[in-house]
Amino acid sequence: MKVLVTVKEVAEPDDDFAIEGTDIAASDLEYDLNEWDDYAVEAAVQLSEAGVADEVVAVTVGPERAEETIRMALAKGADRAVRVWDDAFEAGFSDVAAKVTTFEAVVEAEEPDLVLGGVQAADTGFGATGVALAERIGFEHAAVVNDLEIDDDAGVAHVHRELEGGVEELTDVDLPAVLTVQTGLNEPRYASLRGIRQAQRKEIDAKDLADLGLSAADVESALAITSMYEPESESDAEIIEGDAGESASRLAEVLREKGVSA
Repeated sequence: MKVLVTVKEVAEPDDDFAIEGTDIAASDLEYDLNEWDDYAVEAAVQLSEAGVADEVVAVTVGPERAEETIRMALAKGADRAVRVWDDAFEAGFSDVAAKVTTFEAVVEAEEPDLVLGGVQAADTGFGATGVALAERIGFEHAAVVNDLEIDDDAGVAHVHRELEGGVEELTDVDLPAVLTVQTGLNEPRYASLRGIRQAQRKEIDAKDLADLGLSAADVESALAITSMYEPESESDAEIIEGDAGESASRLAEVLREKGVSA
């Protein structure tokens, strides 16, 4: 069985940041592996360690900078990685459809039996890429998976899903399938020093759109960011100043005005 794990490098802004055009200043951003994808990587590696998966391949859409992030997946046990980037992605925001088109081409090339990914990304929070990919490639799918067991002989994934209102669902999903996982599925491991060293020798296959048989028009986004700004914060809080007696008197007055005290 081959497992493909979709991972994303997400940007986290500093507490104080500047806005440049339609984005946060690069100097105020720190990049890391998306939290939900970390659980997907761990699930794939555990399948490999259990002898269920023969190969774990991590795939991301991101610039050369993202290789540092995808090497985290390699250091944790993924066998190799695919990084897709093209000048077409530099033009602006890539929506779900653009990424699904890209991942669809990677799936066609890799022919995995199982695709794992995080249920959402920490930056956009769309939560749509995995299920949209399953629809596009014709795989069975399940979202918000928080427990997983693969019966390779039967070609079935036994999944436990957490739904709205505290409802829990146990269901079987026929392979090949796309599963998007929730935090709590497992306990993601820290990359060991040995794993980090080994990751430097593992393959990251850098591809552009032409390598996947795609063009810029295929990944043109229907969405665009037109502006970015910090929302104005309004508060009617009153800071009470003065000595203890004055402060107590004013506080009592405010409480009476609010109907809290007689």
